[in-house]
Amino acid sequence: MSGKVTIAELMAAKSENRKIVAVSCYDYTTARLIAQTDLDMILVGDSAAQLMLGFDSTLPAKMNFMVMITSAVRRGAPNVCLVADMPFLSYQLGTVGAIRNAGRFVAECGAQMVKIEATGAQLDVVRAVSDAGIAVMAHIGIRPQRISRLGRLRAEATTAEMAMELIDLSKQMVNAGAGALLLEGTADEVAEVITRRSDVPVISCGSGVGCDGQILIAPDILGLTDGPKPKFSKAYFNMAQAAMDAFSAYSKEVKEGRFPDAEHSYHMKAGELDRLNELLKARA
Repeated sequence: MSGKVTIAELMAAKSENRKIVAVSCYDYTTARLIAQTDLDMILVGDSAAQLMLGFDSTLPAKMNFMVMITSAVRRGAPNVCLVADMPFLSYQLGTVGAIRNAGRFVAECGAQMVKIEATGAQLDVVRAVSDAGIAVMAHIGIRPQRISRLGRLRAEATTAEMAMELIDLSKQMVNAGAGALLLEGTADEVAEVITRRSDVPVISCGSGVGCDGQILIAPDILGLTDGPKPKFSKAYFNMAQAAMDAFSAYSKEVKEGRFPDAEHSYHMKAGELDRLNELLKARA
């Protein structure tokens, strides 16, 4: 895709069986690099609470924080399709508040779509936000914002009964106005069924190859994260080691007095040092 990637172009990609490539990103610097590639979509996810702020879940992400980082990502990547993640309690308290918060992402950040972690209880919210003219990506399957209730996250639709529930829910979301689906941690076989039956683009977050597109978190792609990772996570570079090597090299040069050198320092204009010395002598 060339130029600004629109939702219409994502729909065309689905119909033409072209894979959609998405990444979760939280900052201007990374977004600026992504913008120079052929990626189609950036999701500014509430996982920023974990990756940027060090919390153990997505729940502490607040609206003002999400608006600030979504705006930063848009400045860094003006032509990608930008999806803003609705954080915990930004849409659960009613349709009026949900529309207001979703509208902030569109009006203040330039987001083209908002993502809502949705169960059947959020169908009215999905419908209301969509009816307000704001495109919605319904996030089903594993829903990290429900971690406090569930205690842990597990793969979804691994039995026939669970699969039927998720297939039905995906249809309900599209009927309620969802313009895209994000399936997280869903059995590959079921994700393929949902994708085949859905008229809107379906993005996989650990839900197999049969979806219309894939999404990974930028720090995971770059190899910047440590500790346990989801089964579907894949690092394409060990930037963590490269970064530590760079910091160590910087520390070594400073401690040995080799940085900064003349090239990395500012200097007086020619002849001004002699004049300064004369002024200092006159004052002595």
